Amino acid sequence: MAHPDLQAEDVDQHAASPAIPRQRVVPARRSRAGVADSAVAWRPLRIAMIGQKGMPATYGGIERHVEEMASRLASYGHEVTVYCRRSYGETPADGYRGVRLRQTHTIASKHLDAIVHAATSTMAAMAARPDIVHYHGLGPALVAPLPRALSRARVVLTVHGLDNQRGKWGLAARAVLGSAHWFSGYVPHQRVAVSQGLAAHYSDRFGRPTTYIPNGVNPARPARTRQIQERFGLTPGGYLLLVGRLVPEKAADLLIRAFRRTETPMRLAIVGGSSFTDDFVDRLRREAGADDRIVFTGFAYGDLLAELYAGAAGFVQPSRLEGLPLTLLEAAAYGLPVVASDIAPHVEVLKSDSAGGRLFRDGDEDDLVRVLTSLLADLPAERAGAVALGGRITNRYSWDTAARELEQLYLRLAPGPGRRARARPVGVAH
Repeated sequence: MAHPDLQAEDVDQHAASPAIPRQRVVPARRSRAGVADSAVAWRPLRIAMIGQKGMPATYGGIERHVEEMASRLASYGHEVTVYCRRSYGETPADGYRGVRLRQTHTIASKHLDAIVHAATSTMAAMAARPDIVHYHGLGPALVAPLPRALSRARVVLTVHGLDNQRGKWGLAARAVLGSAHWFSGYVPHQRVAVSQGLAAHYSDRFGRPTTYIPNGVNPARPARTRQIQERFGLTPGGYLLLVGRLVPEKAADLLIRAFRRTETPMRLAIVGGSSFTDDFVDRLRREAGADDRIVFTGFAYGDLLAELYAGAAGFVQPSRLEGLPLTLLEAAAYGLPVVASDIAPHVEVLKSDSAGGRLFRDGDEDDLVRVLTSLLADLPAERAGAVALGGRITNRYSWDTAARELEQLYLRLAPGPGRRARARPVGVAH
């Protein structure tokens, strides 16, 4: 299969009638790489997003990413359809935040859920004849050849992490995801990476252009509820926080062991649940043992999650594998002192070990004990550093900027319109 270089498509230059204004040409602007983007004409696009579990986002970084990006693209005047799994929760029939939602069938099992849903969503999307089919995650790359070969749609894939390296998979599943990794390097018309490290990986491994568009972060939400004391026995300022799916690569077991070695009266709130990893969750509870300082809350979202962030004394991210973790960005936006393993995505965000943003050696329990002890010994100084870190993070990581950059990529990539383009809706900023 040939893989042409990414090029801007020809745009209809015929004069529009008075009732249909000529297409707006968006001026060139500088990309993150510092190279001026060529001017592209705006027109409404039909966009299908596949690979996420669904909307509204309750838990999961990919789901939050898709909701934030899809809703903004819809507000710009594009027709965006997000394909959802029934197992994720109720899907509003009239859409959500301007986005069309469609459920397709899947098989709810650890190994078949994602790929079957990607396949049924792809078939449904192709029938709707979108301009862009946008996959999220490595697994859906296995079905990306279908729209690439059998439709006029342009295929985009966002890499949120190297899923083939995740610890929850056995050898057979890793082999399949290894194939998906290969497909992700060669099949899409364009790849998007949420971190600089992932972009470099695709450049080095496949020699293919990959656009770096990082995740964004929303401003901290005020805590509107008072649930954490009654439900979990947590008091504001009296606990450390971990948020994420309870899967091996998130290393909650490492954190539990290290925390139990500290002598702090602080508590540790483990916020998250199983992702087809019930045995691992059971192991975490055994690791916690009879230490009543450790609290398992299950998944949390909305006002409850906001209250958990707002009330924490600090946030710990011990992961051994990440793309660009939203939870780390969110914790920084809340002004929390953070502790993170020194893997590349965390260093990309924190830059260096300093007050408010501490790094420990990946996988090193003794070093995590040392850093936790140091953090808790001088929380006022750590909080002061965290305020500066939070300001830098919220300035750098913007959902609005990310969505506009993705829209530009779509417009350069999309096939020529089959119908006369209309003007950008009044009031839609670019």
